[in-house]
Amino acid sequence: MLPEELIDLAKSIQKLQAEAQTTEVKAAHGGCPTRLYDTLSSFSNQDSGGILVFGLNENKNFEAVGVYDLQDLQKKVTEQCNQMEPPVRAVFTFAEYREVTICSAEIPAIDRAERPCYYKGAGKVKGSYVRVGDADLPMTDYEIYSYESYRKHLHDDERPVSRAAMELLNRDKLEEYIRMKKIERPQFSLMERSQIEEMLNISRSGVPTLAAVMNFCFYPQGLFPQLGITAIVVPGLEIGDVEEGGARFIDNKRIEGTISDMVEEALIFCRRNMKQKTIIDPDTGKRKDLTEYPINAIREAVLNALIHRDYSVHTEGTPIQLNLFQDRLEIHSPGNLYGRMTVEQLGIARPDLRNPALAIMAEGLTEAENRYSGIPTIRREMKIWGLPEPVFQNRRNEFVVTLYNKGREEGSISPAQPAIGNPTMQDVLNFCSTPRTKGEIAKFLGVKTKYYVMHRYVNPLLEEGRLAMTIPEKPQSKLQRYYSISLTSK
Repeated sequence: MLPEELIDLAKSIQKLQAEAQTTEVKAAHGGCPTRLYDTLSSFSNQDSGGILVFGLNENKNFEAVGVYDLQDLQKKVTEQCNQMEPPVRAVFTFAEYREVTICSAEIPAIDRAERPCYYKGAGKVKGSYVRVGDADLPMTDYEIYSYESYRKHLHDDERPVSRAAMELLNRDKLEEYIRMKKIERPQFSLMERSQIEEMLNISRSGVPTLAAVMNFCFYPQGLFPQLGITAIVVPGLEIGDVEEGGARFIDNKRIEGTISDMVEEALIFCRRNMKQKTIIDPDTGKRKDLTEYPINAIREAVLNALIHRDYSVHTEGTPIQLNLFQDRLEIHSPGNLYGRMTVEQLGIARPDLRNPALAIMAEGLTEAENRYSGIPTIRREMKIWGLPEPVFQNRRNEFVVTLYNKGREEGSISPAQPAIGNPTMQDVLNFCSTPRTKGEIAKFLGVKTKYYVMHRYVNPLLEEGRLAMTIPEKPQSKLQRYYSISLTSK
């Protein structure tokens, strides 16, 4: 960061009167803050890293108060950075601002394979933090475990289920699967049965694996009651909305069985509760019935949730949720994205597999294509149906797929949600009620090219005086943000 950029950042913080996901403010005019470990951990554990800004007083409207001693501050901050595991390498910048000296410490993100970064004095469990808005929150046991499992290549689908026995598995279904694998790999015929089961991740020392239980057991939920799907139909736009008679759910079902069973039952549930419309081809006069959402898209979304959910002991008490609202279908899968995958890379980059054994079994038993085609199929099917782009959200402890129907009214998009379909100028203004970067606006609009966003939306709104810049004196600043202006207040 250049001194000029630090000054721009300080001005932006004072204008917004707030810290942010990547910015933390410390006064430091009376000495070095004694506890930076939480923020050092949380910034290191997020992909964007973060910036500590010293010399602004949050308790006095972020007034510039300066730092007590620039040299000593950098030394003591570095000492705290060295108390982290792995050590944090801060990059310092200082600048003269409003007759005082301010300082920044840029905290880089550490590689996902090295996370979580934690304070050694507190230990990994109590010293690991995650950034949520402008707050540093302790990591949950699950969040710590998810990093550990990725780093150590642990796969919970391969763990033996001690309560299970091979007699609980559907013998006919299992034999057919092994026969199919012998055709694909003739050398399997040369092995002992126990070796084949080990090689195919069906058992460990004669004990069925979790992958085998979820694919071949007569009743997997007898061993894992919550490894199923809870499906509901809500008579409104949010859970809690009720019908005139007071009913909270129009339909409510617990879906159980093997993975293949649950996929089919989930589709039956959706078909039963989806609206249908009839289209008459004007040329042929033939009738065609269309479901509210494309069945193939729902199938892929449910399969992805069942195959790629987290099956660790931390989440085995949490079912997948399938929620049908008036305007959308939501599928909530326990566990966030695995490994290095980000939402932006979905359907493009080759993902790390959380449950490789289970995925291979499901490929043969459910006709699932283990070729990373699920997300592209969902997008393609929604486009063919003339519906908005699907929305994928990687939340703190879950991954959510949302399919919208055409019932969304223009201008009803929440600023927190990505815009879909054909976004309007009003959508941009609504989103920019909080100052946004052009990258954030592009992501909201679902547009990859920032130039197009500026040319098509931002610049016209700036010319009309409906958008303004947080740093108007430096239009090209990397810290530039755009915010909406009410025409009635001008």
